[in-house]
Amino acid sequence: MKQKTAILLLQLGTPDSPKKSDVRKYLTQFLNDERVIDIPWLSRTLLVNGIIVPFRAGNSSKLYKAIWDEKTGSPLLKHTLDLQKKLQAAVGEEITVEMAMRYQNPGMESVLERMKKQGYHKIIVFPLFPQYASSSTGSALQEFMKIVSQWWVIPELKIISQYFDNDDYINCVVNRAKAHELNRYDHIVFSYHGLPERQVDKVYEDGYLCKDHHCEDELNDTNYYCYKAGCYQTTKAIVQKLNIPENKYTVSFQSRLDDKWLKPFSDKVVEELAKKGNKNILVFSPAFTADCLETIYEIGTEYQEIFHEHGGEKIQLVESLNSGDDWVETIKKISLK
Repeated sequence: MKQKTAILLLQLGTPDSPKKSDVRKYLTQFLNDERVIDIPWLSRTLLVNGIIVPFRAGNSSKLYKAIWDEKTGSPLLKHTLDLQKKLQAAVGEEITVEMAMRYQNPGMESVLERMKKQGYHKIIVFPLFPQYASSSTGSALQEFMKIVSQWWVIPELKIISQYFDNDDYINCVVNRAKAHELNRYDHIVFSYHGLPERQVDKVYEDGYLCKDHHCEDELNDTNYYCYKAGCYQTTKAIVQKLNIPENKYTVSFQSRLDDKWLKPFSDKVVEELAKKGNKNILVFSPAFTADCLETIYEIGTEYQEIFHEHGGEKIQLVESLNSGDDWVETIKKISLK
């Protein structure tokens, strides 16, 4: 008897459309997640539903409209569907490739309900987040386990929690850099999605904070699942392969909500680089495996405006992995090894 195996790709999510109502629905689900805004339930509910969503939905709707394609819709969804299709072709008919979003559609409940009816003997879960964070990987895996734990028959499960230190993943990022002549740029920025400092502090059980674990300098047993450590190690691996001098690059974090998030902040780094006379900078976003609002608009448009305002000329965004053939092969290799 041949065992039935499925690979489940997990992505963060996207609104169904850039309409304000759909963006509001997406933000409400996303920001009410206890792993995203990790404060007591009542405080989170009042903050999200009473302040953040009502005030941000309209502006976020405008931003999504700026990147939305009339034919293909959300860039994140398009790239992820393309990835699913290409991975399916790569693994062949004996393995089924499914995809679900943590927030909105295709939702995890409906996708897993269909998978349950298929009676898979083994499910390989592959979150599309290279560096573990509780608010992305942790949330997606928690939701997956919450649903599957209710099944009468729970099949064999293989969960990929992170892969920032996988050489094939690093090579995929390096391959994207080859489209650019690195020597043409005055400086290179590695911009990762931001997190509240308290969330990386929660990784540690020894009573010390993230800042006490040398996350910028080394990777060890205690900080292996620290998002900040994963980001710095990702950067070190990339710059080593590309021979980028230490004084020519900066690691930074974007998309903050307040001042108590991981530093340095990407927008401030971009501003300072412009003020120091840098005219052209290259920006990597290795935490995002698919181009989305945070890469296309936040870096490509908002940071470009900041850079130009303070004397800079051009910010060049390095394309995300999206559905590249090398990325497809990397997921196949990691999943099936």
